[in-house]
Amino acid sequence: MTENNFCISLQDVTKSVDTPDGPLDVVQNISLNVDYREAIVIKGASGSGKTTLLGLMAGLDQISAGEIILLGESLSDRTEEQRSRIRAGKVGFVFQSFQLVQGATALQNVMLPLELGGMENVLEVANISLQQVGLESKKNTLVDHLSGGEQQRVSIARAFAVKPLILFADEPTGNLDAKTGRQVADIMFRLRDQSGTTLVLVTHESELAQRGDRQILIESGRLIDQS
Repeated sequence: MTENNFCISLQDVTKSVDTPDGPLDVVQNISLNVDYREAIVIKGASGSGKTTLLGLMAGLDQISAGEIILLGESLSDRTEEQRSRIRAGKVGFVFQSFQLVQGATALQNVMLPLELGGMENVLEVANISLQQVGLESKKNTLVDHLSGGEQQRVSIARAFAVKPLILFADEPTGNLDAKTGRQVADIMFRLRDQSGTTLVLVTHESELAQRGDRQILIESGRLIDQS
């Protein structure tokens, strides 16, 4: 464990990738602290580095320099497996592309991470989670047969079912029309408010961004503002 009172802490974080023209810093020297129960929104133009930053904060990718502390654990020099263990049962994800298991039902998709985590009363917990997103009647429907908005609600149910301390959401309304996107955002923020889960949300939509406690503006991999 690393002594740190923040849910997530970044110090001088840089992520470099190799290109034909040499190394490129996709994220450059970002320092940022996120409190427990806080909802922050990372915003910026396409290609600004916001999704890369979210991936680094969640330990899905390895930094090139600096330090990230997630839930009191340093992610520096940790293997992918070690980072996965830090996240296990504590971190949830909602992605733009839903990332559901096709050919499985809504209920099976919610149950899967619960079973992998060894949780008790898996069926009961999954059913309750689907009720919370208004999909109790669709629980036995293959996700392939659900609309985009319904699939994203399944992914939200799956993410919150594990009772995460942190939820990372990458453009959760990006594949949805405006009306459906607002409905999905309402569900996600309602569950977040009820659970007190820390939320790290990436979006380019100004209406959604204003729902956070704080907005983090990224331009060309640099932190421009955090107000």
